[in-house]
Amino acid sequence: MEVSTTTREDGIAEIVVDAPPVNALPVRGWFDLADAVLAAGHDPDVGAVVLRAEGRGFNAGVDIKELQETGHAALVGANRGCFAAFAAVYDCAVPVVAAVHGFCLGGGVGLAGNADLVVASEDAHFGLPEVDRGALGAAAHLSRLVPQQLMRAMVYTCRNVTAAELHHHGSVLEVVPASRLRAAALAVAGEIAAKDRRVIRRAKESLNGIDPVDVKRAYRFEQGLTYELTLTGAGDEHRDAFVRKGGRP
Repeated sequence: MEVSTTTREDGIAEIVVDAPPVNALPVRGWFDLADAVLAAGHDPDVGAVVLRAEGRGFNAGVDIKELQETGHAALVGANRGCFAAFAAVYDCAVPVVAAVHGFCLGGGVGLAGNADLVVASEDAHFGLPEVDRGALGAAAHLSRLVPQQLMRAMVYTCRNVTAAELHHHGSVLEVVPASRLRAAALAVAGEIAAKDRRVIRRAKESLNGIDPVDVKRAYRFEQGLTYELTLTGAGDEHRDAFVRKGGRP
């Protein structure tokens, strides 16, 4: 099971991604994650969502091996699936707390960047290796985590930043030992879920309504340029090289 949901008595929906070895989701997994997040928000008994993962890291993005084995249909599916999952986190009717450990790369940044709050473990690091994969995407979401110039440096160089750095910028609420990550995420989610659900839902709606950037539109623009890179051959060239090297973050 790649995506599972547990609704707790305290009003928290805990959504867990578990897709070994590195939580790089296939096309179907992205759509399943989108469905799970939206369903949690539609549940009147839920006041907050915790999104976390099992295994070595939070998320390593799309399953590049699936893309290269299946062809362009899988690329279209992955792009639509990522769009759906990122949008679901943003549009979820209740606040979403991302609990990030280990690597948070590519699609992981899309999820964390659209979350309302991020709690991270001390070993967490964030990055967009897209340029090295012949693709673009999730810079719109990274812009919600780091200042503009740092975002550009991360896109161009594919460098990572640590949870501690993001805590310095204010985009990670708390950095804790890995053993305390789940508890810390549940604690802040519990604080939110204990509020009047009617008010919290309108608060989420209001904050999205005053957002200065349409993150969904911005991401679709990025995706369009990824299609262009694929049509010119750059995308497949870099993804094939990644698969040959073993395909690990």
